[in-house]
Amino acid sequence: MKKVELVEAVAEEAGITKADATRAIDATFKVITEALTKGDKVPLVGFGTFGVSQRAAREGRNPRTGATVQIAARNAVTFKAGSALKDAVN
Repeated sequence: MKKVELVEAVAEEAGITKADATRAIDATFKVITEALTKGDKVPLVGFGTFGVSQRAAREGRNPRTGATVQIAARNAVTFKAGSALKDAVN
């Protein structure tokens, strides 16, 4: 599902205009992004939890040359699906 399709579905489900749905979705994504940037978790009961995990620096290999490459430490976004979402999918 693309963002445009998401906006249309939200607008229809909530009975609002596409412009209002776009603003609501953009605001939701912005708030989640800001919370994750601060290192906070974002639990959405019944849906899942967004979080941040730290990935340590490590050695990797270039598959073409076989040369060893250093991969820098970084933060990664994680998502753990809630039980209601898992049940809905299965």
